[in-house]
Amino acid sequence: MGHGDPRCHGGTPEPVTEHPDPGLARLQRRLAEFAAARNWQPYHTPKNLVAALSVEASELVEIFQWLTPEESARVMDDPGTAHRVRDEVADVLAYLLQLCEVLGVDPLAALAAKIDRNEVRFPLPGAGDGGLDREQGRGRGRGQQPED
Repeated sequence: MGHGDPRCHGGTPEPVTEHPDPGLARLQRRLAEFAAARNWQPYHTPKNLVAALSVEASELVEIFQWLTPEESARVMDDPGTAHRVRDEVADVLAYLLQLCEVLGVDPLAALAAKIDRNEVRFPLPGAGDGGLDREQGRGRGRGQQPED
């Protein structure tokens, strides 16, 4: 689904309304209601949602693609670029929340569990065997991110 497709979040924006509780559950409900009102549920399969998520993530990457590290750190200083970043972040989050809704995944519980696993997989330097391995060059390098 590209920007020309009305099912894409990059199309004509909806009127902005203030909501007192922007929690994840409320946002997921709003996204589901938005799609249902337009009869888009047949298109919101896991395969289509994950593909749309990938496209939107790529559009976010595109903003940063040719920037130096210093320029990328200042990307929010330019109002036009900052607006694009916020829009693409919103698109990525919208598709991720919709995917979680369709699959029955609690995104906050999944993230908490992943952080717990990473704390065990990547102990603090000097804590336990992991720190000694890094110092001797046999473990993961300092600052290296988890693979999954």
